Amino acid sequence: MNVIALLWLPILVAAVFVFIASALVHMVLKWHAPDYHGFSNEDDVADALRKGNPAPGIYVVPYCSDMKDMASPQMQEKFRRGPIAKITLRAGQAPSMGKPLAQWFVYCLFVSLLCALIAAPLLGGNASSHVVFHTTGLAAILGYAFGSFVQGIWWGQPWSAVFKDSADGILYAIITGATFAWLWPH
Repeated sequence: MNVIALLWLPILVAAVFVFIASALVHMVLKWHAPDYHGFSNEDDVADALRKGNPAPGIYVVPYCSDMKDMASPQMQEKFRRGPIAKITLRAGQAPSMGKPLAQWFVYCLFVSLLCALIAAPLLGGNASSHVVFHTTGLAAILGYAFGSFVQGIWWGQPWSAVFKDSADGILYAIITGATFAWLWPH
């Protein structure tokens, strides 16, 4: 069975529905807005960052290039004094949503494709809608809902933000599972 040929419609429609739902979550509900904060001295912080002329990338403060040095009194003092931060820097440019939205849609397609690749060999063409929903929905949860836990565990993202991201992912998984159940070929 050529999975992509048989399931191209639910793959595409699920990705479109998730893309639309995510736009509504972020543009209408805006429940993630309280998770982001600006510095009271934003201009000073930006000036300090520009002064170092860092390339785009991920930076940590305090930075320790070798885990063996973590126990040194100097590093321990830096951690005690704080702040502890993970900062992602991108090149300066005018804000644009085009590229991130395109990347997000490709990601939605990829998750839907993986759901199809997981479900098709397990279920075949005679699966009930409930079983299709269950299988593809659970597969989609893995793609949409659990990545944010890494940010909470390792990088200190507030757990309220982690749980909101995961709730978004569960919504997207429900949409994906329902779409596959609706459009599953029989």
